Amino acid sequence: MPLNQLRNYLDENHVRYVVISHSKAYTAQGIAAVAHISGKELAKTVILKLDGALAMAVLPASYHVDLKALKKATGVNTAELASEYEFKQHFPDCETGAMPPFGNLYAMPVYVDATLAEDKEIAFNAGSHLELIRLAYEDFERLVQPLTLHFSFGRPVHELTYA
Repeated sequence: MPLNQLRNYLDENHVRYVVISHSKAYTAQGIAAVAHISGKELAKTVILKLDGALAMAVLPASYHVDLKALKKATGVNTAELASEYEFKQHFPDCETGAMPPFGNLYAMPVYVDATLAEDKEIAFNAGSHLELIRLAYEDFERLVQPLTLHFSFGRPVHELTYA
């Protein structure tokens, strides 16, 4: 994958990171469990259509996108989940559902939920269902320059911590 492309990008930008290999898992909660990462620190990437244009929503694995809140926060007329068919071709180097939250590498705006921005570090899929990257949130923010908004709902983090 993209792990090599993503690693090169992070290296070029002098970012310290760790690659975490794990057994195959497809859901954000499943990945958090097998990788022994808090559901709050694992960032999941959800591809949306905002007024018909693709965008990334990045939020804790233990949370869900509130489309009404996102629509209101972004000022768009329509906000909906994109289908795999609508976005798959935009990520030719990634396994479907394992896209890293670097919309800047895919010409896509990125919206980060404010709850994720509270974390010192985040981990996320590195383009496959077998690897994560963990890095400082401030490095992610510096490189991606996402818009931070409130658009998620979910169970309190302390209920979803994996050991």
